[in-house]
Amino acid sequence: MEAEVREKQELALEVIARLKKEYPDAGCTLDYDQAWKLLVSVRLAAQCTDARVNVVVEGLYEKYPSVEALAEADVDDIEAIVRPCGLGKSKARDINGCMKMLRDEYGGKIPEDFQALLKLPGVGRKSANLIMGDVFGKPAIVTDTHCIRLVNRIGLVDGIKDPKKVEMELWKIIPPEEGSDFCHRLVYHGRDVCTARTKPYCDRCCLADICQKRI
Repeated sequence: MEAEVREKQELALEVIARLKKEYPDAGCTLDYDQAWKLLVSVRLAAQCTDARVNVVVEGLYEKYPSVEALAEADVDDIEAIVRPCGLGKSKARDINGCMKMLRDEYGGKIPEDFQALLKLPGVGRKSANLIMGDVFGKPAIVTDTHCIRLVNRIGLVDGIKDPKKVEMELWKIIPPEEGSDFCHRLVYHGRDVCTARTKPYCDRCCLADICQKRI
């Protein structure tokens, strides 16, 4: 077991190095200029593209430009704006509840604690990790669909699809300081090369010779 972990650690370091070279400036693809806005956007991004979220939030923030404004907003009004992102009713309810909790319990600020983040309405491990990494610069592993698909194909995890289980496996092999950027680069690579298609673009993949799917 220890030998297997070491082998995966070595593979992970090589994957990280190659993705760094391929995507040197990779960062979060959700647009935000304040931490609370990232919290809103990541909730809207569930089963929706980041590109669409970036468009929809412009109208949302024009009408509700602060934590307090969204906390006081009518949920139906929020839903009318965010409906293009899908699951409008539940997302609007979560956003309103989350902003109320930030206003009432944290003075309008996002808590810098993973467990506290998980208590916010609509915030799961993926969202909490994104906030920890992008807002607070702390170790984070964001297991979105791209991450789960790619780490299984590459061979960093073995046939695991549950997001939390994938996260726990990656914590064993990814250096903590690399986790956040590594996951962002997986998003870029997953969209451009290692797509969800039956046949990803292996012919132009920088990982092709070390990817377990190809070997």
